[in-house]
Amino acid sequence: MANETKTLQVPQPPLLPIAPVEYGQRYQDQYSNALRLYFNQLSGIFSTELGPLGGRFLNNPYGSFYDTTDQAAASTTTAYAITYNTTDLSNGVTIVSNSRITFAYTGLYNIQFSVQLSNSDNAPQDVDIWFRKNGTDIANSNSRFGLAARKSVGDPFHIVGALNFFVSVAANDYIQLMWRTSNTGVQIEYYAAGTTPTRPAIPSVILTTTFVSSVIT
Repeated sequence: MANETKTLQVPQPPLLPIAPVEYGQRYQDQYSNALRLYFNQLSGIFSTELGPLGGRFLNNPYGSFYDTTDQAAASTTTAYAITYNTTDLSNGVTIVSNSRITFAYTGLYNIQFSVQLSNSDNAPQDVDIWFRKNGTDIANSNSRFGLAARKSVGDPFHIVGALNFFVSVAANDYIQLMWRTSNTGVQIEYYAAGTTPTRPAIPSVILTTTFVSSVIT
């Protein structure tokens, strides 16, 4: 495979020659050539960015985060912020205070999550997961996940709660993923890497966010 340039060189404004007192063809040719070179460079950049696969040259904000701990609820009447202890990838999006997904730039973002839920109770239970923005619940952002009763003592029922949500933020806004459960026997659970066969660990939470668009006003 041929080497591929990952960045585009931004052309510098042309250094136009100083006009003589009287008209001269040589000056006019130099002037036209300087502009022609500049516009040819601009045309090359635009055709590359707007052509097939041109998006590979763009640098947009994004973030990928996960958690490697169990997260439990002490009460069924309290909302808890889901937390993250590991940043996988980050460009203009960071985790602050373990739970606040903080955005450096204004825009419309797609947030996707998967939460590993387990139920060790004898009865079926429910978990609600929703979004907060700057400490305030986002209307109509809640989802309910139903968990069957445990399979046996020491063998809980497992399910992954996952979806995506578009959210508009201003610079320095933060988003939190909140949860509540109908029974304290339900938790967000981490599983270590397995053997026979060898397989990766299961983070209790995985969350990614990508920039979609500027905010249309």
